[in-house]
Amino acid sequence: MSKLLYLVAVDGGEWGERAADRAIHLAEKTHAKVKLVTVIDWPYIHPMIIEGAAAPLLDKEAEEMTVKAKVITPLVEKYNTLSLNITTELLWGDPAVILKEQVEVTNADMIFVGRQGRSSVVDTLFGSVANKLAHSVSVPIVLVP
Repeated sequence: MSKLLYLVAVDGGEWGERAADRAIHLAEKTHAKVKLVTVIDWPYIHPMIIEGAAAPLLDKEAEEMTVKAKVITPLVEKYNTLSLNITTELLWGDPAVILKEQVEVTNADMIFVGRQGRSSVVDTLFGSVANKLAHSVSVPIVLVP
């Protein structure tokens, strides 16, 4: 029997860190593997193009380095003393779509998501990633308050 795999959505916010904490705590008890996934939402950070004005180009490599330094590395360092199999991945796209794909591609057994993302205004206007996942993934989802 293969080890359980817990997928965790982390975005640099307090709720993402709580989701990671909850997944790690459970993984310690069940000896599961944990995959921390950060998704950079391209439309969210890329400004809208206005007719007659060109938006500045985003340096994807620099953005990835920044996100790794601010989001991924602190979490990995927080848990590096544990004897758990923790992996990370940084992806681009719509977080709900990418996370659903990751659940399917990795055959995750459970997904952990913070109940609220980094922007409650965006969540309110467009629907939260957690809500979208709750209605689309085929594995148990833990919405962490």
